[in-house]
Amino acid sequence: MSILKRETFLIRLGTGKVEDIKRLFYALPVGIIDIGMKRGIDNFSIWHVSGLVFGYYEVTRDYVLSKIDKKVLASFIESIAVYGDILGDPFNKPMRLMYSDIGIVRTNKSLIRHRVFATKLKEGCNDEYKRRHDELTASKGGVISEGPESNFTIWNAGQYIFGYCELVRSFDHEMTEEEKASTIAWETRGLEIMDWITDDVDWITGQKHDKIELVCKL
Repeated sequence: MSILKRETFLIRLGTGKVEDIKRLFYALPVGIIDIGMKRGIDNFSIWHVSGLVFGYYEVTRDYVLSKIDKKVLASFIESIAVYGDILGDPFNKPMRLMYSDIGIVRTNKSLIRHRVFATKLKEGCNDEYKRRHDELTASKGGVISEGPESNFTIWNAGQYIFGYCELVRSFDHEMTEEEKASTIAWETRGLEIMDWITDDVDWITGQKHDKIELVCKL
């Protein structure tokens, strides 16, 4: 059984380029889709918030790209670069994995809801963010959780953080007071080292941020 490898990319768009890049991703070139199908690229999705475009996909660890495939992908990346700055891509600027809690992955995506979020780290806080999440991982003692979080990874490029998570619908419920208190404590402490870009903790801070938008998925 092949083990999945998770890949990501991040683009910071130039002024007025949001609709242009949406059109690009709405109509992905046939060559890119063909490579994905041939090479086992799966669970591909692209998200946008506040001029930042985050891409996520999965591949088997033993996949290999041919020279022709690499040429096609390199050309596609060049076509993206005209819209802004590529801050992270799996070939030249891999994003740093800051946290991973895969749990039990549901292959049937109708069983999950996506949660994709973004923050911006304060200067010099990258390693502290990683340290806190390493502590969180250690506190779980290697126990694999049934949910509610599944296939959860957090990525870093520059000062930006993007998290990808699949929330299992069968665990949906109104937060208890204990869960609210725990969430508020964790997120309030997080504000020491980062500022939110998405609206995930607006209910705590009273601030107003944009909701992340799904641009496309394959």
